[in-house]
Amino acid sequence: MKKLHLILILLLSISTFSQTENGLNRYKSKKESEYVNQIDSVMSKSYERGLFNGNVLVAKNNKIIYQKSFGFTDETKQTVLNNKSIFNIGSIAKEFNAVSIMILVERGLLNLDDPISKFNLGLPKWAEKVTIRHLINYASGIPKIESGLSAVTDADAWRILRSSDNLLFEPGTNYKYDNGNVFLQRRIIEKVTGMSFQEFVIKNIVKPLKMTNSVFDPKFGYKNRTSCYDMDNVRCPEMNFISGWLWVDINDLYKWIDAMNHNRLISKESFQMLLNNPYAKDEGGSLGRYFEKEDLQRHNGVSYKFESIFLNDFKNNFTIILVSNNLNKVWDLGHIIHNLMLGKDYEIPKKSVYQAIRKESLDNVDKAIETYHLLKKNSKNEYSFENPGELNKLGYELLRLEKTKESIIIFKLATNEFPKNANLFDSLGEAYFINKQYDLALESYKKAISLGGTNGNAEKMIEKIEKEMSK
Repeated sequence: MKKLHLILILLLSISTFSQTENGLNRYKSKKESEYVNQIDSVMSKSYERGLFNGNVLVAKNNKIIYQKSFGFTDETKQTVLNNKSIFNIGSIAKEFNAVSIMILVERGLLNLDDPISKFNLGLPKWAEKVTIRHLINYASGIPKIESGLSAVTDADAWRILRSSDNLLFEPGTNYKYDNGNVFLQRRIIEKVTGMSFQEFVIKNIVKPLKMTNSVFDPKFGYKNRTSCYDMDNVRCPEMNFISGWLWVDINDLYKWIDAMNHNRLISKESFQMLLNNPYAKDEGGSLGRYFEKEDLQRHNGVSYKFESIFLNDFKNNFTIILVSNNLNKVWDLGHIIHNLMLGKDYEIPKKSVYQAIRKESLDNVDKAIETYHLLKKNSKNEYSFENPGELNKLGYELLRLEKTKESIIIFKLATNEFPKNANLFDSLGEAYFINKQYDLALESYKKAISLGGTNGNAEKMIEKIEKEMSK
């Protein structure tokens, strides 16, 4: 009888456990379904509002729960994006050289504290005090190889680095994010391995991770390659930069992130070393920015109008990736998805005021102001009128196009709309200064200071203006 009683208790326990487990699974499934619906609502609405063109992937507990393509491969809008579309991921591609360095360190072929003079690269004497550790953390102080958007080839990079005798600062004492550090990492990998950087990455990263749709520096017309374009549907220029940029589709990018998370290529210790920049903790390093408190990695990349971002949340075990060929709201959307998955408040991005009046501003700024007020009167809830950055961005675009008077009109509108925003008065001051309206520039900068200042910029400009006026 006792045995029968025990059997009944055991059966009841198993039944209860099974029901509980099924209940948890249903809860997980319901929660996952909520995520998917919310993410899809955010992304679909953003696409409809012209705020995103690209691919998105979200994984939770090492499983892809949402993946979708929005928009087109180029400015002709003839071919829709799909999950095999390959993108320029900008600075995120710098991860491949940093991890390659760590692979060689773990194989005993390199030491992070090796001076780069050890590799006989024909560099000036400063190479004796710059180490590989400095390079991977952008703390080397080596001369800049780029200025603005001018193209820099491998030959240009060698010429600049080999002909510059002075460092920008003593290695390890400061931080400067520049592709010269990336260029030298790639050349050191080649020196040590006897193969090109591209060959090393393909053999040791791309093939082992089955990143089947990734390719280095693809030319226009390559299968599945996207082209970036702007809001006027004008294609970005195809320019040559230093070699060694791996273009990927969104699935291959996820394979890469997942491999880092599970130490498939380098140890956990090496991964943590790359995540934490000892020289500039708040700046990040080769793997983007690491937020220790949240246990979150964030890396974004921009190249012309290509933009990408991923948020790798170790604490909650989810990954969010967005890749785009039409620079817009990628950064914002990545954080919005992160917030909704954390159960925090979020808001679907509104239509851009900047986009709505930009084209008109270039032709007739007075007409653009009329449109602005009309939209605010009739469609206030649809557009981002509460964001001062929209008008500030437009004002600076006009300034860059040497439409200074038009930029002043836009900045004046911005300061009227946001009378307590110090940054906008700082921007207006700059436009007045460029237009040599020094009295008005002084007035604007003083107003910026009275509103809290702009990290000392207004004070510096006032000093500069007073010197100019005293001549």
